[in-house]
Amino acid sequence: MTLDIPKKNVLERYKLPSKVIFCKKCVISNQRPRITFDKNGICSACHFSNFKKNEINWKSRHEELLKLCDKHRSKNGEFDIVVPCSGGKDSDFVAHQLKNEYGMNPLCVTWAPLRYTDIGRKNLDAFIQSGFSHILGTPDQITTQKLTELSLIELADPFQPFIYGCATFPLSIAAKYNIKLLMYGENGEVEYGGDMKNAYIPTREIEDYTEHYFSGVDVSAWTKFGIVKRDLTPFEAPSKEIIKKKGIEMHFFSYYKYWDPQENFYFAHKNCGFTPNSERTEGTYSKYASLDDKFDGIHYYLGYIKFGIGRTSSDAAHEIRDGKITRDEGKALVKKYDGEFPKKYYQEFLEYCSIDEDYFEKIVDSWRSDHIWYKNNEGQWKLKDTVY
Repeated sequence: MTLDIPKKNVLERYKLPSKVIFCKKCVISNQRPRITFDKNGICSACHFSNFKKNEINWKSRHEELLKLCDKHRSKNGEFDIVVPCSGGKDSDFVAHQLKNEYGMNPLCVTWAPLRYTDIGRKNLDAFIQSGFSHILGTPDQITTQKLTELSLIELADPFQPFIYGCATFPLSIAAKYNIKLLMYGENGEVEYGGDMKNAYIPTREIEDYTEHYFSGVDVSAWTKFGIVKRDLTPFEAPSKEIIKKKGIEMHFFSYYKYWDPQENFYFAHKNCGFTPNSERTEGTYSKYASLDDKFDGIHYYLGYIKFGIGRTSSDAAHEIRDGKITRDEGKALVKKYDGEFPKKYYQEFLEYCSIDEDYFEKIVDSWRSDHIWYKNNEGQWKLKDTVY
């Protein structure tokens, strides 16, 4: 593909503040879209973390979940809940809890990664073999590759087609099988920082998808680039009218159970055969998160380019809030790993998108905002503001 790549206005597109500040409790900055800071410099995610630690009655939330499950639990052995599952630690935890603690009969649903890693596929197979019924959705690869290349250029996020599928495919399966309850894992907007509109309720609304998860770009928008509408069908959610007619409810498990990614890992390892990677994930310090897609690192790297927030920043910020590490430890990890280039599958990614290194670098530079980046005397790109 040989398109011109104009400079992007990241500030305007994502409604970002022009002055970069960092949370005084964690390591996240105000460049994360939709995050808010109070007058004392504390981010909304830290406030929510304090709220869930000190103000939520988790026994009462457990009772709420029991009532929800009682309302939907099948009496004839049919599936009664859809659980989106990647084979990762978090979805393993959710599915296992719903089946074994709450007596539900989950149908687990996976949207295929762009390119499976060996460890990702191994963990998904181990999860299924630990006692779960499962559907894998694998879309047309020609369309997926086109969408990946286009979203790389237009959004600096090659994960856009994967994100579409992760959000919409479980809904489509729920509608197809007339299953009225769908249970996601954590509410990422409140756990990592974002729109707090759903912070104190258990449900998700279809209206939130485009803004919260699709970077403001609905699936149908890609027809203007020549993709035929019928080829986009697998990436689209059922209409709001169908969801309402079928009575489908979308809930967050993190509303009902205290959400701790590290503890989820221990649980999944013990109960679902989940295995961490043998090596550290590029761009961060952990070995057990987001392992399933070879191109995962490119997604996080481009987030670092757009917002100055890499994978380490997000991971460390959550672990600071969870009390696993101190802020000073988090700052040291950010300094060491944030923005690390994901070289392991880089060439395979270029081939997947049918582009070369020079074109990729032009795309990257088109998304570097002047309020975040500058070039030093050696011609190297550097962040203007850092937490360390």
